[in-house]
Amino acid sequence: MKVIQVFSILNLFLMAEKSPFREGASINRPPLFCGLNYQFWKVRMKIFVESLDRGIWDAIEHGPFISKFEKDGVLIEKQWSQWTDAENKKAKFNCIAKNIITSALNSDDFFRVSQCGSAKEMWDTLEVTHEGTNDVNRARKHTLIQEYEMFKMLKGESIADVQKRFTHIVNHLMSLGKVFDKEELKIKILKCLDRSWQPKVTTISESKDLTSLTTTSLFGKLREHELDMNMLNVQESEDKHVRNIALKAAKHKNNQASSNESEGETLNLLSRKFSKFLKKNRNKDSNKERYDNKKTSDFNANSYTCYGCGE
Repeated sequence: MKVIQVFSILNLFLMAEKSPFREGASINRPPLFCGLNYQFWKVRMKIFVESLDRGIWDAIEHGPFISKFEKDGVLIEKQWSQWTDAENKKAKFNCIAKNIITSALNSDDFFRVSQCGSAKEMWDTLEVTHEGTNDVNRARKHTLIQEYEMFKMLKGESIADVQKRFTHIVNHLMSLGKVFDKEELKIKILKCLDRSWQPKVTTISESKDLTSLTTTSLFGKLREHELDMNMLNVQESEDKHVRNIALKAAKHKNNQASSNESEGETLNLLSRKFSKFLKKNRNKDSNKERYDNKKTSDFNANSYTCYGCGE
């Protein structure tokens, strides 16, 4: 019975893998980090924490809240028993953040940050572990900047693929501190397209809506134009196919007509030759008959005289 249940679970899992619609992540639990694709997890983690409370993310980004009071021009930390309810709530954000971070890590990363005293220290440790030091980030930033400057549309690439690659590079650069001007991004998108897009690029560049367009809207216009061009190409290929079929049919008809004509000419030629042959044979027989008749009529024994007897 247990074996049947195991197979049923496996079948359900395989069906879910093949299904075009899969369940998303939970909105009540932090995204689990498996040790790969830290950039993706980092962005999702920030979105999840901010959805709970902005104060929790502030504790991760800037450190825990510590209540202090000023005495003789010097800030002195308050004793915990003297904190107000509002101060206790702010301080509690650090504990909540630590709980969220540790709940989202695998065992290896958990032991890396388990001894950290604050959520900020945990977050910084994960960044250094998976993104590297400032020197590493600087080298990565220079590499991505070079990719951005050399970015071009590949041969046979769709607008959706171009948008995916372009957004990936820009998002990584922005996470590393690179600041882009919106106008610069739109100009870069138009310049990276190949020669076949030149008429559409010219139309968009000369329009007054370019300044008000976002990069997403610009890619939307390009994808709309791409769909129209694909429809025209399909229609042209279908028309070409129909013309080829009609041309083949007409060619076959002409070949058949010429074949029939050549067969008729061959029959006429054979008929003329046969008629000539029959006529020739008839003339030959007629001449032979006249020759025989003439030979018979010319031979008469009475018209000859014997040389011996004179009769």
